[in-house]
Amino acid sequence: MILIGVVEMKERKQNTNIDKKAKCIMVQGTASSVGKSLITAGLCRIFKQDGYRVAPFKSQNMALNSFITTEGKEMGRAQVVQAEAAGIEPSVEMNPVLLKPTTDKKAQVIIKGEVYKNMSAVEYHNFKPQLAEMVKEVYEGLANKNEIIVIEGAGSPAEINLRENDIVNMGMAELADAPVILVGDIDKGGVFASLAGTMLLLTEAEKARVKGVVINKFRGDTEILKPGLKMLEDIIKVPVLGVLPYTKLNIEDEDSLAERFSSKGTKEEGKIDVAVVKLPHISNFTDFNALENIQDVQVRYVSDAKAVGQPDLIILPGSKNTIEDLLFVRKTGIEAEIMKLHREGTMIFGVCGGYQMLGNEICDPHHTESSLGSIQGIGLLNTKTVFRPHKVTTQVAAKICDDSGLMQGLKNTILNGYEIHMGETEFGEGCIPYLVIQSVLGNKRQSIDGVRNKKADVFGSYIHGIFDNMEFTAGLMNNLRRKKGLEEKTESYQSFKEFKEAQYDQLAEMLRSHLDMQKIYEILEFQREKRY
Repeated sequence: MILIGVVEMKERKQNTNIDKKAKCIMVQGTASSVGKSLITAGLCRIFKQDGYRVAPFKSQNMALNSFITTEGKEMGRAQVVQAEAAGIEPSVEMNPVLLKPTTDKKAQVIIKGEVYKNMSAVEYHNFKPQLAEMVKEVYEGLANKNEIIVIEGAGSPAEINLRENDIVNMGMAELADAPVILVGDIDKGGVFASLAGTMLLLTEAEKARVKGVVINKFRGDTEILKPGLKMLEDIIKVPVLGVLPYTKLNIEDEDSLAERFSSKGTKEEGKIDVAVVKLPHISNFTDFNALENIQDVQVRYVSDAKAVGQPDLIILPGSKNTIEDLLFVRKTGIEAEIMKLHREGTMIFGVCGGYQMLGNEICDPHHTESSLGSIQGIGLLNTKTVFRPHKVTTQVAAKICDDSGLMQGLKNTILNGYEIHMGETEFGEGCIPYLVIQSVLGNKRQSIDGVRNKKADVFGSYIHGIFDNMEFTAGLMNNLRRKKGLEEKTESYQSFKEFKEAQYDQLAEMLRSHLDMQKIYEILEFQREKRY
């Protein structure tokens, strides 16, 4: 493969003190879910492959999927994926503002990895001018440590009601003096109108920043598109940099949320059926990516009692509003269905908020999540959770200390993951610890993380990313196979990290094949040489 590089790159790479701030390029979209996140990740991978120090940046991300860094700071998972693609450690510098919706009108505002406060949309819009200087400083700090920054926008720059005080689209492009690539999604229909309409609503200065457009998620023969591409270029006076095919890649992506949840899980070879309750405020649904990639495991997301079916395992996932989501589980009849299936022998697993729901009671004395002071839990574990004002955000290493039920054969298995929760859970008689924390943020510290019931068919844990530990997950699935009388799988599983690395390479190869990378490097204003 021909790689595009910079003159005298070898000499420059030996100098660790970067004299010049990084070059940058920004990926914006005509709307949400057009593929900005994955294109940003793919460009990060390409620049890494070509020998550059590259980092992603998104000034403001709204998502319920978050991650905890090695410093115990919280950031959006989309930028974690992009950092992985760039081959670097995730840092809150890459996502200084994270908004986690708590209701339809309010969100928890996280600044530089720490909770600031809950705000309404109007309150946050009025607060944004105070964030602009911080965002600029954080960006410049990141830029001073890298050669290329790939910036991702949010939503659309044509949301003209939000132009004032903007810090994430053209406002961010101005702060970073970044050229912009505009992405449109042809799979939704109307891509020419969306690209041309977006350009129409930009100011002249904003239009000047757009150096090219990309059409994403195309199915079919690009020859059919060519007349339209020429007409589009004539209308918007900006070149089309490429047409990307609709591609299935197993990479965490906020934009694939609707597609993921609409999946019926119809793998022909699926023998183990896992039902994940689709909560209204589900958080960190990426916890289940590893499960979805096991060949004979079918993962379904269910939001009503009839859809639950007869699964081998029911998972209650994390939630940004545990009390409201527990009321949803109760109102929809899912709680009653869980109780019935549990009596019939179905295994139950709760992660974070789902773990809290499985207990007898959840108390919120400080009203951190809800106006309700307390609520009765599902009652499958003899636990009580009390929400505290302080949020736990940490990376952990843990060890299985049990050998019963789902944990059969897994004693002493080491797990790595992270915790994000407001609640502290106390357990009483009948609860048996099966998971013990060994270290927190790299420091030795022992505490009980997860407990099970006496029958070893209900388990709970605060650890996000628990299923990314493939030795653990493979053993879990074998225990379910054994319970069903199926043959166990003894082959070694590829580590989830290795799997993701291969997916990032496939993404980069797809972009190289369909984007004008020479033009993109010209947009970055780099001198180029061919390197082999």
